[in-house]
Amino acid sequence: MYSTVPPPVLGADSLGPTVELCQRKKPKSSENKESAKEEKISDTPIPERAPKYVIFQRFAKIFIGCLAAVTSGMMYAFYLSAFHERKFWFSNRQELEREITFQGDSAIYYSYYKDMLKAPSFERGIYELTHNNKTVSLKTINAVQQMSLYPELIASVLYQATGSNEIIEPMYFYIGIVFGLQGIYVTALFVTSWLMSGTWLAGMLTVAWFIINRVDTTRIEDSIPLRENWALPYFACQVAALTGYLKSNLNTYAEFCYLLMSASTYTFMMMWEYSHYLLFLQAVSLFLLDVFSVEQGDKVHEVYKIYIFSLFLGYLLQFENPALLVSPLLSLVAALMLTKCLQLNGKKGTFVAKIMKVINFYLVCTLPVTLNIIIKMFVPHKENEHILKFLEVKFGLNMTKNFTMNWFLCQESLQTPSQDFFLRLTQSSLLPFYILVVIICLLSMMQVIFRRINGKSLKEAVTLEDGRIGERPEIIYHIIHTVLLGSLAMVLEGSGSHYCMLLRPPSNLAFLCLLLSLKYIWTPYVCMLAAFGVCSPELWMTLFKWLRLRTVHPILLALILSMAVPTIIGLSLWKEFFPRLMTELTELQEFYDPDTVELMTWIKRQAPIAAVFAGSPQLMGVIKLCTGWMVTSLPLYNDDDLLKRNENIYQIYSKRSAEDIYKILTSYKANYLIVEDAICNEVGTMRGCRVKDLLDIANGHVVCEEGDKLTYSKYGRFCHEVKINYSPYVNYFTRVYWNRSYFVYKINTVISFQS
Repeated sequence: MYSTVPPPVLGADSLGPTVELCQRKKPKSSENKESAKEEKISDTPIPERAPKYVIFQRFAKIFIGCLAAVTSGMMYAFYLSAFHERKFWFSNRQELEREITFQGDSAIYYSYYKDMLKAPSFERGIYELTHNNKTVSLKTINAVQQMSLYPELIASVLYQATGSNEIIEPMYFYIGIVFGLQGIYVTALFVTSWLMSGTWLAGMLTVAWFIINRVDTTRIEDSIPLRENWALPYFACQVAALTGYLKSNLNTYAEFCYLLMSASTYTFMMMWEYSHYLLFLQAVSLFLLDVFSVEQGDKVHEVYKIYIFSLFLGYLLQFENPALLVSPLLSLVAALMLTKCLQLNGKKGTFVAKIMKVINFYLVCTLPVTLNIIIKMFVPHKENEHILKFLEVKFGLNMTKNFTMNWFLCQESLQTPSQDFFLRLTQSSLLPFYILVVIICLLSMMQVIFRRINGKSLKEAVTLEDGRIGERPEIIYHIIHTVLLGSLAMVLEGSGSHYCMLLRPPSNLAFLCLLLSLKYIWTPYVCMLAAFGVCSPELWMTLFKWLRLRTVHPILLALILSMAVPTIIGLSLWKEFFPRLMTELTELQEFYDPDTVELMTWIKRQAPIAAVFAGSPQLMGVIKLCTGWMVTSLPLYNDDDLLKRNENIYQIYSKRSAEDIYKILTSYKANYLIVEDAICNEVGTMRGCRVKDLLDIANGHVVCEEGDKLTYSKYGRFCHEVKINYSPYVNYFTRVYWNRSYFVYKINTVISFQS
């Protein structure tokens, strides 16, 4: 009604009382009502064109922003495809050479995708994967459950249902889906930053920072089939939908955001077996948002319902996976929802309300733990002793000689964050702006908390001139979430390694694998929040309110800086980094591993079909993909038997006798042994972290600390001794093939002792 008369520019404190005064006088005075009616009648003909102009302007803004978001995602997907082609010279290679580019568990994922395409029917393929006895000797595994093969199942169905088998090769179709998901990932980050800042310029800056820092934002270049490459795009969509759902002025789209959030949450949980840990951190952030912002309590509990539904539906469709029932996410959400019910039923009086506050606080602190303990009493699960042991050793409270645990601790990802990581983020100007944005938002949040403690109510609608960015619920959520992720990443994350690509931990070490991926979850958050901050006039206005800027109008300056700063950053990034990106697309990188190609070719031509191969888990994954032969172990460490197998097979690089190694290998029905020269003669960058060093520590062949007992070994290192071809090694093993990198030995079934 008063939109045609521009009000005078006033401070936030002076504007609020004036509006309240007008609202109080309206119902009490009949004269005011009559004058308001006359004013309304006189004003009705004037804004006929104004709403159309506003609607057109808003539509143009949304259309351009959506077009920019979709274009950014498509361009990033095309960029990944072109870079992958240049890096591996992919189209000019044979099928075997292309498959060798998949290493470790990535090779296993793609091998099962190939198996699904070879199956006579989808039902038969599912049965063979869930009752798989052709991969690991003497063992039947449910590959779908143990390796979360739902992406491969979906990809195989799409490949055959769409008739793509007549148009494109299976490998190109597979990697094309992953690259397309990365495009969706970037688009979701674009939209999230846009929703938070109100301008699609923030989305463009988010995408620019994401691509420039892609070494620290994604592992798509190193291993395409990783579970996180399939899952994180859905998590980004879920975060974008959650942002829109929490945003107070998007109530008209709340239902759409809720549906999108429900679908993406469940899909994310199905794609990645460690997703419920990440959703647990999100649930903690939402709980703290509920504490700091009472008005969002109903929305937060609606999100909790999505968690509950996704967990139970995932439990049913993931072969009754007990990890979802004993997960901390279920215990936390169930406890918070129960506490909410008790809180609603307990508001009967002032004294009772105070008592209920104390009870609710006690329940929130104790009920999640209690529920988790109760659930574990009735649901079969594996204990988490490895996690506690790992944390003790990590922080120097204890020591261990366990081979697998020490292997974890030696990974680069679990070392102190390197200077290169921070230097890369600083050179692209990302880290300084991120720190500035987080500090301003955190201080503004502290102001909100103090206002609530002092009994002051929060404003329903925060305007630009208020300069209170910390009152917006979506901002509170994102700041809490990024602080949690960043804290964990800095404590337990380093400059990035590909450990989870090469080695999958057992289920009771699953959280450790998530920690190894935290950097690649946190850094995209850094890009998104930094871009939102520098493009948000409200953040600049919050800063100017604290500085009490008088010389220049703060709102005008905030609007100017929100456009000028990202423009300057974008131009500087374009000038410095765009030529590098173009150079990467024009330079051909020669990736060729002739020794592995020769080994796989020899196995396919010379080895019997029923042969079983033994060697490092990483190499066994490649053999499974390229040849289809059975192996003794896999880069799959999610049950105790496979965990023990891998440690036993690695004994070929320890100081053990030929007879000991022979007994180990024959117990798994192995016919051939492959010794890798790279592991046998490994030169590690960290002292005591080579495979052979870790084995010597576990076997007691070296002194780890003062007071240790040294078990002297009278045998040399097996991988060295077996190459010499003298007794007793030649009695048990016969070399049948070798090249510069690999030595293949046939395990003799009949031992002929030679002098």
